[in-house]
Amino acid sequence: MERIYLAMISAVLVCAPPAWAEMPQQGGEEQPEAGIIPRYLLMNTKGRAVTQQDFPGKFQLIAFGYTFCPDICPTTLAEMSLIMNKLGDRADRLQPIFVTVDPERDTPEKLSQYTVFFHPRIIGLTGSPELVRRVADNFKVRYQKHLEPGAAADRYSVDHSAGMYLLGPDGSYLGKFAYGTLPTEAAERIRVLMDKQFK
Repeated sequence: MERIYLAMISAVLVCAPPAWAEMPQQGGEEQPEAGIIPRYLLMNTKGRAVTQQDFPGKFQLIAFGYTFCPDICPTTLAEMSLIMNKLGDRADRLQPIFVTVDPERDTPEKLSQYTVFFHPRIIGLTGSPELVRRVADNFKVRYQKHLEPGAAADRYSVDHSAGMYLLGPDGSYLGKFAYGTLPTEAAERIRVLMDKQFK
């Protein structure tokens, strides 16, 4: 049964066509990257399957990382929380998401405890190593385990791409906020897009 489920998920991710839109340029933002497919199908920390279509009418702000990350991931999620706070009432229109690239160690419980520490609305997503790799490939996210010589097998770090990806209410890819983009600046860009969408 599990093999059938994994095969179905893989088929959805492979066949889904890309959607394109351009995010306004300002500061640390980047133009949409060629080849990004804004599609995912993973599981939340309660074991429910989640896709980019599960948040109708909402923008999605997605980061990839892992709970053992010493600096980039805590900083990114803290910035994500600040973005939510700076959006005020508009934060209801944004769903923040954290996708683990270390599903072997990031259990649903650990992932849930980690994300809620930064903001109660951040959803943690995980899956099998194969499914996580497929979603990362869709978003052009690179990651690789790094094990120091002589270290225990579970004492590794994960080198990974940084930044936050923004999807529109229809699930289309709008652009990427580079790592280090000021939360105030990112929130303002999102606010402008929201006001255009909902006016």
